[in-house]
Amino acid sequence: MSESTGGGTRERIKAVALELFTEQGYEKTSLREIAERLNVTKAALYYHFKSKDDIVASFVEDRLEGMDALTTWAATQPATLATRRELISRYADTMFGGDQPSVMRFFEQNQTVLKSLASGQQMRGRMMQLANALCRGDDSPAAQLRAALSLFAVHTSWFAVRAPDITNEERRRLALEVADELLAKIGADADDSAAPATSGSPVD
Repeated sequence: MSESTGGGTRERIKAVALELFTEQGYEKTSLREIAERLNVTKAALYYHFKSKDDIVASFVEDRLEGMDALTTWAATQPATLATRRELISRYADTMFGGDQPSVMRFFEQNQTVLKSLASGQQMRGRMMQLANALCRGDDSPAAQLRAALSLFAVHTSWFAVRAPDITNEERRRLALEVADELLAKIGADADDSAAPATSGSPVD
């Protein structure tokens, strides 16, 4: 394999591994089968990944990097509804773009594998960082909950929406509609409480 030390081979291994994991299940897939489908030796595969867990960890690390980039971007933006909407849209892009639908379905079907990985255990912390970015400017418990639920609206669309003929684009649009209903309320309660009272006697 001429590109055996390049990033292209690493990505090809991940793509083929994901195909096999999806076709026959994670537990039933061996490194030897992955190598055979790639038409490389097991030793060549070992150069990039020492185990199936290493391959899965690389998928998780890709997601962690994407989430970190989103959190960093959000920190440079004003704490407005427009920023929240853009952030949740970008988050959806990291889940619906390219081969991500296949990756997300694998994650959903293999929660036990994810929880056993150190990188998988970091996912919750990154989700909370994103939730904090979504409710920046409103530290109320309600805002914190709405921010987290807006992320879960995108996340859980993979299994909560069970319409057999729905496309990934339709699933993404529906998830963002629900997320937007939650995001629109963040900051609104604080604005209401800051507004002057309109009933009763004025305070001297």
